[in-house]
Amino acid sequence: MDIMGKLHVRKDDKVQILAGKDKGKTGKVVTSFPKVGKVLVDGINMATKHKKPRKQGESGGIVKVAMPLAASKVMFVCPHCGKPTRVGRRKLNDGKSTRYCKKCGIEA
Repeated sequence: MDIMGKLHVRKDDKVQILAGKDKGKTGKVVTSFPKVGKVLVDGINMATKHKKPRKQGESGGIVKVAMPLAASKVMFVCPHCGKPTRVGRRKLNDGKSTRYCKKCGIEA
């Protein structure tokens, strides 16, 4: 996969899932992987893994694990208006940029 760079969502952002088996659900971004363009959302895109016991006394079995999904399949949910929205960027006077909600215009 190509190197993506910046993502429109970050860690601790609330997002809504746009496609896939969890479409319509919302969750919090646990980790973002900008180099591969993926995000890990808490409780979303769960996969079944077979875990082998590694130490004596440890139990193995089948566990559910959240798997990363493409960042293009999630949309930021504005904390102020509560709607899924695109994120815009504004340049500040000191050269830094800030994100804002495209629907209500308040900084996110």
